[in-house]
Amino acid sequence: MTLVPPPSPLADTVLERLTALYPTAADLGRAEGAAAYMKGIAPFLGIRTPERRALSRKVLDSLPPPGETDCLAVALRCWELPEREYQYFAVDYLRRHVGRLSSGFLPAVRHLVSTVPWWDTVDLLAAHVAGGLVAADRALGHDMDDWIGDENLWIARTALLHQLTYKEVTDTGRLFDHCLRRSGHPDFFIRKAIGWALREYAKTDPDAVREFVTGARDRLSPLSVREALKHL
Repeated sequence: MTLVPPPSPLADTVLERLTALYPTAADLGRAEGAAAYMKGIAPFLGIRTPERRALSRKVLDSLPPPGETDCLAVALRCWELPEREYQYFAVDYLRRHVGRLSSGFLPAVRHLVSTVPWWDTVDLLAAHVAGGLVAADRALGHDMDDWIGDENLWIARTALLHQLTYKEVTDTGRLFDHCLRRSGHPDFFIRKAIGWALREYAKTDPDAVREFVTGARDRLSPLSVREALKHL
């Protein structure tokens, strides 16, 4: 499904400021290094994170808080720009305003995690945007049950990681079920995500994770097991 940015005067202002300010801090050498580190997923401006966030504060200075339509417009328009830092801005913007988003925003998250996908944007969208939406509307957990089986590994990874910050309110049945459903997946990013999700929950309930891994060791990849038990 292709999403078209909706009209938004606020997004117009944000993008006008953003595309004027970000290039002022561009650094070709850092840009080449960043693109190489990220396996060429996108070109970069080469802005260090602290500088980028300082510029972002200038972009947003004196602007009103957005509505859901504004958030969608900002995110989609940033995703249309080639340099990766614009997508980082959009991710930060959505994280900051996730409480303003309704359950109906989830299809937009699906679009973002499956468009120019790599771990640098997907993981933050999973844990802080998809996760925030599901935390606010637990019925969206059923959507995560669909996403976990998706052939797109980034959508499946989002489902695995959406409870990453949940701690005591983690749906352990869903977490363990998702891990088992994709335990045979051959890709590094899925196997790593399984281990990461389990390792994070182990900080809350180490006994449950240890018991799960012991019982599922013959189904989990060595990487997933190693990551899950890393701090146990």
